Amino acid sequence: MSANSGVFQRADLAAARRIVVKVGSSLLTSLETGLEQEKIQSYCRQIAQLMGAGKEVILVSSGAIAEGCMRLGWSSRPEEVHRLQAAAAVGQIGLLQAYEETLKALGCGSAMIMLTHEDLADRQRYLNARATLKTLTDVSVVPIINENDTVATDEIRFGDNDTLAALVANLVEADLLVILTDVAGLLSADPRLYDNASRIENAAATDASLAAMAGDSAGSLGRGGMVTKIRAARLAARSGAHTVIASGHDEQVLGRLLGGENLGTLLYAEMSPQAARKRWIAGQLRAKGDIVLDPGAVNALQQRGVSLLAAGIVDTRGSYSRGDVVRCVDQGGLVIAQGLSNYAAAEVAVIKGLGSDQYAAAIGYAAEAEVVHRDNLVLV
Repeated sequence: MSANSGVFQRADLAAARRIVVKVGSSLLTSLETGLEQEKIQSYCRQIAQLMGAGKEVILVSSGAIAEGCMRLGWSSRPEEVHRLQAAAAVGQIGLLQAYEETLKALGCGSAMIMLTHEDLADRQRYLNARATLKTLTDVSVVPIINENDTVATDEIRFGDNDTLAALVANLVEADLLVILTDVAGLLSADPRLYDNASRIENAAATDASLAAMAGDSAGSLGRGGMVTKIRAARLAARSGAHTVIASGHDEQVLGRLLGGENLGTLLYAEMSPQAARKRWIAGQLRAKGDIVLDPGAVNALQQRGVSLLAAGIVDTRGSYSRGDVVRCVDQGGLVIAQGLSNYAAAEVAVIKGLGSDQYAAAIGYAAEAEVVHRDNLVLV
């Protein structure tokens, strides 16, 4: 938020630290030539520039099916699921190679992660994916994410990478989702029918009138029209991420957006990622268990707003898994806080009272030093 305004401003985009960029098939491929290397190189250069400025960038890229169609000599996107799966399997190799070679030349590492919506619906797989992505961005590697079309038949039939990008933004608690497409943004009406159609510059992601302005067409190579992009923005806003829908044909579009230039359509979230997460945690009425704290830990949480370490834990009650909501209580049973546990109840029972350097010896691994991180902790 700008200091002098309660409304999110374009200039505020410069503060975004963690950014998910989604690039559509129409920007990267054609059926005649498959992947267009110059375009991939351009996007990689822009990503490298953002990383050089201290940003974390996660790329969600379409294009595997279109590249596979070209390699297989198919002149149109097939309808049959098994043929789509075959095209995805063939094309994914070329897509990864193009990104890896270009990013390497720019001094950036890259990693390919194949996801399905099921991976983000299962709690343990969700947490594992989040931990992997955090580790990759911590070591300045660009995660390149695509749907696992080869096995996810439902995603091929009904899914789209706009939705996947929004789910990834939720997963990593991104500040900004940028959806690059082949149009200049959301228009007030279909320009093919109305000469006075104009670009929507800014709107709340939750604005119910947006869907009425969007057409529902997609190119022959892709699956998502403007409606899916609006839905993606609404989904991203749930975790506090702002969304910009912009033309990927604009030169240096990513840097210009982060510089506050009035490009595309900004669909802003109405709370920060941290506020959105903490509101969700506070709203969970049924915690899975209790973690009992010693007086020092109670004081640290209440007075200093720190994370909860195992050294301050004296007991654990109930059955909970990693990622579940737990209550932090004092030894008299008074609820002090509520948060997300990084460890299961059985593990907390073993590491209670220990220093974080002793976790691995006690339970065989050390996920995080904090049992409950302060970002996932709400005082009550």
